[in-house]
Amino acid sequence: MPTSTFFNLNDSKRATLLQAVEKEFARAPLSQASIANIVKLAGVSRGSFYQYFDGKEDAFYYLLKLHTDKRRAFFLNQLQETGGDLMASMDKIFRLTLTELSKEKQLQFLKNAILNVTHEIEDSFTELFLGKHNEVDAMNQVKDLVDFNKLNIDSKQEFFHVMQILTSVTFRNIVDQLTRDLSCEEAVENFRIEMNLLSKGLRK
Repeated sequence: MPTSTFFNLNDSKRATLLQAVEKEFARAPLSQASIANIVKLAGVSRGSFYQYFDGKEDAFYYLLKLHTDKRRAFFLNQLQETGGDLMASMDKIFRLTLTELSKEKQLQFLKNAILNVTHEIEDSFTELFLGKHNEVDAMNQVKDLVDFNKLNIDSKQEFFHVMQILTSVTFRNIVDQLTRDLSCEEAVENFRIEMNLLSKGLRK
């Protein structure tokens, strides 16, 4: 997380710094990104950068968290709007993510992150549904909005594992769409086939 010095910046300076961070990580994945480019774009010294972040990894994961938080809010809102329909809400968040990723300039940062996925990046995506390190409060936020009458789940433990499965399927289909250069329509169809199989169950 950024330092308190970062959060004490005025809104304009903080926004300028984040824009520079996002532009650099849109240009290159984390491993190849340059702090020198970030400070040049932001118009700050290298020393100032380290007053705000521990390093480029710190800046990268904070920016990823901002994107994740935005999608989590959308997901929770969809659960409310669909009357707790978990599968419909997963479909909505998948479609939203594909739509946003198609806006190349706007979300090239996120595309770079997904195309250069690491365990930490996948964990950040998982936080969208399960919270950081599977926080109880974050899980309960989702659980409290889900209509369990629409699910064949007997316990809280089963719900946790169902969310892990749905998260994995969703993330893998997003990666698949980008790496295989599928159209949004093809990606949605593939996702729906897999989600329908999960909904029906595989065993006769």
